[in-house]
Formats: sequence, structure tokens, C-alpha cells
Amino acid sequence: MPVQMRLEDIGFSYNGTRQIFSDISFEVNSGEIVCLLGPNGIGKTTLLTCMAKLREPNQGRILINGEDMNGLSTKDVARVIGYVPQTLMPSFDFTVLDYVVTGSAPWLGIFEKPKAEHYDRAEQALIQMEIDHLRDKAYTRISTGELQQVSIARAIAQQSRLILMDEPTAHLDHGNQIKVLRLVKNLAAEGYGIVLTTHNPDQVLLLEGLVAVIDRQAQFHFGDWQDILTEKLLSDLYGVEMRLIKVDGIERKVCVAPKL
Repeated sequence: MPVQMRLEDIGFSYNGTRQIFSDISFEVNSGEIVCLLGPNGIGKTTLLTCMAKLREPNQGRILINGEDMNGLSTKDVARVIGYVPQTLMPSFDFTVLDYVVTGSAPWLGIFEKPKAEHYDRAEQALIQMEIDHLRDKAYTRISTGELQQVSIARAIAQQSRLILMDEPTAHLDHGNQIKVLRLVKNLAAEGYGIVLTTHNPDQVLLLEGLVAVIDRQAQFHFGDWQDILTEKLLSDLYGVEMRLIKVDGIERKVCVAPKL
């Protein structure tokens, strides 16, 4: 089922004191990838948690398929939106498979237990992530990088068509970073909407999607990455000189620092 999330003039402040961001408007649809860029502390994770209904904006509204998110129950939101946090703190000694199965919770009654179909869906999510060899391990005893991949598998098993990922490659080695980015692109091709935060602008170039940028002046930029990402914007964003260079042989642009 197609899904659309629309943000209209969203703003957030903690306890009504310092405004973290304001006047943010954009939309994400099925099949689209939106990469959220910005320097440390600018509010990327806070914006993502507002989109997941884990925090409430102090201005504006968020619409899911035309309905105001504030009027939807937590379960209704979870049936549409999956959230993958940057850091997960395991508290129960579930196996990896049992943890991924908990992604089915929005589709179960209060006292209903997961059925065979939910376990099958969880197994398929682990296979899709290429981590099915972890299925019987305690998820409290796997590495941080593995835990990140398990968290993504749980969001897939949740059957949500819009997945929000907070730095999904942060704890992964380079090879697994590429695998996760490839998965993101494949999920979009299958009709999922994906919003992810990243500190690496080259990931935006690899994914070739839309980009949302909160700059150091708290100004918001949104659009196709080729229109938004300029060397000047990236250099201002990160406080160091950045270059966009087309590399012969791979036929794409890369984002690099020309020197230290």
C-alpha cells in the first residue's frame, strides 16, 4: 500500500526554551529515499523522533496519508512507520529471532501471541539482511554492528512501509555499510519509503535520492541531491573544504576532502 508522510512547518524546542529547529516542510513517498544531513547537534535525530511520534513538535503538523499524526494511535502509526534507532540497549535475553518477531506487535491483539506467519516473516527479514546465521544467538550478546542490522530486520518484519533510520551505518565496518546502503536502495525499489540520517555525504551520492539539510544557520534545504549538494554548502556544513569530483571508471561523483 502506498504511503506518504508530509511535514508542514515543523518546529521543536525542549521545554519551550531553545528552539532546536523550525519551519521544516517536506514530504516522503513510497519508493523514495530521503537522506538527512547536518552538523552534530543540529537536530537530525530529534526531527526523526518527531516523525516517529516519539516526540511532539511544538509547531506545525505531520500528516500520514493525509491524516494528522496527532489523531492516530501509537499502534496505527507503528503499522505505517518503523523506527531504527542509532543505539539499542538490549534488556531481555531474547534470541535474535524472537527479538525480530517483536516487530509484529502492532498487528497483534493485547494478549495475542505471534503465530507461525510472524516467525516466517522474521526469518525472511533476517535472510534479507544476510544475518540469518544469528537467529538463535542472544541479542544481548552480539556486536553493536550486528545489533544495528538486527534492528533493521525488525523494522522490515514490522511490515511498515515507511522506515526511519538514525545513522544505520554508524557502527558497521565498511563492507557492512555498503550492504546496508544496498538494502536501503533495494527496499525503495520494492516501494518502501526510507528516511535516514547520516554524517557521510558520500552516502547520499551513492543512494542518489532526495536530501534534506539543516545547515549551521538552522536553514533548511530540500530536494534532489544534485540540486542541493554543492561544494560550498558541504564546506559550510562541515567547516572544512569539501570537493565533489566525478571519478573515471565508476561514473559517479564522490565527496572528498582535498587535503588535511
